[in-house]
Amino acid sequence: MNRSTIISMLLILLGGGFLIFRTSTGRMGQSYARVIQINAEDSLQKQLEDLDDKIAQQTDKQSKASQDIKASRDRLEQRINSVKGQSWETRTLVAPRHRGEENVDFNWPMTIGLWVSAFGMIAILSFLFQDNILYKISEAILIGVSAAYAMVLGFWDGIVGILFVKLTPGIVRETVIPATPLEAEPNWIYLVPLILSGMLLMRLSPTGNWIARWPLAFFIGLTAGFRLVGFLEADFVHQIQATIVPLVVLEADDTINFGATLKNILTVLTVFCVLIYFFFSIEHEGVVGGIAKLGIGFLMITFGAGFGYTVMGRIALIAERMSVLFDDWLWLIDPTAKRLGLF
Repeated sequence: MNRSTIISMLLILLGGGFLIFRTSTGRMGQSYARVIQINAEDSLQKQLEDLDDKIAQQTDKQSKASQDIKASRDRLEQRINSVKGQSWETRTLVAPRHRGEENVDFNWPMTIGLWVSAFGMIAILSFLFQDNILYKISEAILIGVSAAYAMVLGFWDGIVGILFVKLTPGIVRETVIPATPLEAEPNWIYLVPLILSGMLLMRLSPTGNWIARWPLAFFIGLTAGFRLVGFLEADFVHQIQATIVPLVVLEADDTINFGATLKNILTVLTVFCVLIYFFFSIEHEGVVGGIAKLGIGFLMITFGAGFGYTVMGRIALIAERMSVLFDDWLWLIDPTAKRLGLF
């Protein structure tokens, strides 16, 4: 065996032995949840009381708003009779130090998810040593799960949560989203995005894929228009407004605020020098060349700060992942006292 294989085997044996030692001598990688029983009738009764309060606050009892609230109350009262005896449980994650308290149970799904997450992170980090099969498997799982999660999220939030709720609120309320407002009525204008979405699916057809070009062009043009207005407002107009500042900032007693004054002068000077650098109609010689070089310096500072900010973001990300490994999983550290009293 070559040296890299021997090192890999040693690391696996040491890591496995450490995990066996930790699991045999103490608790690690456990999640707990507080179980709360919710009665459907009580939940709807609270909504009924809220509607009664709204009715009492209405000054004009004959207005359309008052009539709508009363109609919603009547529908809700009918629904209460149909859910008698129904209940469900909600589980809220709690710190392990609450273990043993009333209604706090060991949470198997979150515990299994924590262990899978930990092994996945170790497999990804193994790429720092060398490319290996564990890294490739974890990478494929990450990409596949992310794509599937995005698809499911888009289906429930976009298609069911918006489109179906707007078109068939009654059916959605009775089947998948009981929290759909009782006063919701079908909005047939949402047939337009439904038709456009159906036309997009024609992209999969070998003969009618040209139909998908029309909604695709509409979506791209509409998105570009909205983004253009947003970028003009955020990246152009606001930046111009940020440079139109007084060079001398005075306090309420007419004294000079040197900190704010220096900041404003530096802002205006930086923008002016950078604009001169990008002004190519004249040669960058003499005074203009000096100002342009100063603009290059300001640009380098900006790029360096942006790169440093990116690096710090990545460091914060790896620090958070290490916290999951050493705090939530291995229980080697406890900076937030989540396991106070546990060993």
